[in-house]
Amino acid sequence: MLQMKLCGDLILREKCSPVSDITPAILNTMDEMVKMMHEQNGVGLAAPQVGITQRFLVMMDPETNVVYRMINPEIVFKSDETCVMEEGCLSVLGPDGLPVYSNVRRPESVDVKWTDENGKEMSARMSGVPARIVQHETDHLDGVLFIDYLSGVKREMLMRKVNRGHK
Repeated sequence: MLQMKLCGDLILREKCSPVSDITPAILNTMDEMVKMMHEQNGVGLAAPQVGITQRFLVMMDPETNVVYRMINPEIVFKSDETCVMEEGCLSVLGPDGLPVYSNVRRPESVDVKWTDENGKEMSARMSGVPARIVQHETDHLDGVLFIDYLSGVKREMLMRKVNRGHK
């Protein structure tokens, strides 16, 4: 059974290693991550969030409910156009045990390439919410959390809520 790592766990700050072999263990972990993501009403989950320092993630396009299982995802293009959207994270929880949210500015669209669960090379241009999700989740693979994009004051306010949840 996978366990969610929460803000403050150092594994969330590690840069993950590329996946060299798509093993049954990785495929099973991805299936379990998809289940976890759905159970917690999330739209994405990266390997370090469940304690694994390898470059893979699962995400769902909330508009189409298509689930992506991405191995070694790489964002190869980011648009100059940016947009601000509210973001939360299943690893950054408030005192009620639910994610805390804040507005984050990111590129509006991105091109991403990855290997799917069958070993097939894939690529897609994503914009809007899916672009936001893939950027948030690939950040996790580099040890970056959405709170790192906030101003010092905003991050401090958000972390006060998070820390109340840890007591």
